[in-house]
Amino acid sequence: MTGISSVSLECLPLLASALTAAERGWPVIPLHPGSKRPAGHAERACPGTGRCAGGHRTPEERATTDPDLIHAAWAMRPYNVGIATGPAGLLVIDLDPVKEEEPEGAPDGAASLQALCERAGQVLPDTYRVRTARGEHLYFTAPPGMRLKCSANRLGPHIDTRAWGGYVVAPGSTTPDGTYAVACDAPVADLPAWLAALLTERDRPAPVPVRAYDGTRAARVALERECAVIAAATEGGPNGRNNTLHKSACKVARFVAWGDLPRHVVEQAIQGAGEATGLPSAECRTTIRSALDWVIAHATPREAA
Repeated sequence: MTGISSVSLECLPLLASALTAAERGWPVIPLHPGSKRPAGHAERACPGTGRCAGGHRTPEERATTDPDLIHAAWAMRPYNVGIATGPAGLLVIDLDPVKEEEPEGAPDGAASLQALCERAGQVLPDTYRVRTARGEHLYFTAPPGMRLKCSANRLGPHIDTRAWGGYVVAPGSTTPDGTYAVACDAPVADLPAWLAALLTERDRPAPVPVRAYDGTRAARVALERECAVIAAATEGGPNGRNNTLHKSACKVARFVAWGDLPRHVVEQAIQGAGEATGLPSAECRTTIRSALDWVIAHATPREAA
């Protein structure tokens, strides 16, 4: 085994992070120093030798809990540490911030998750959490026998998940945006069954956290009601579903015109309901925008409505 004395002081904290993860049974991969990108060659540049003699091995396939391999890698350079979530048996919820180009009032990942829990009437269990450079990672043990994949925004805006096919940056790693650190050192909880169901439910887009926004109660109720009407319109063929989509979008559009709900909230929520009926994404988007544009341009003032 490579001795600790041969490891530079710069590498020691990262080596310790990699070994700690490995002791938990979480396979690790080296990431470029100061980066979130896996070290090693890309598939297009694979030499076909060494560990890749039988074919290119992805970072997930190269992940290891072997202390000898970990010492050898982190003795060379101060690599950041990546945890291969699938082989580790983990499902990690990644909460991201709002992007600069998004409108004011848009929810970040934490607000979206809170709204999702409120709608489901559920409370997340305490679990191991890592403060990331820009948000937070919530670690859960994946259900036995269930091969969950990574997702983006399936649970809500700015909520991604990392499982098979992905990895997360481990605490102790540093990027230009900041350092990853343990925020809560609680035991890793089992993934709640209701979240697992949402992540495996087919053809159901992520719900939009309407309650995370300001707006009158009547506006929120109207949006939720019309989304339910749209989602229930599974009969009558595509034309019937499209007509229902258009009518419901028109009914809610007046609240956008009156400033009770942000337009992007309505578009996202109704888009999700429309896609849940089987309508193509592009068709939903065109119908919704057409309805909103017309109603907003011709809306009767609230006082006269």
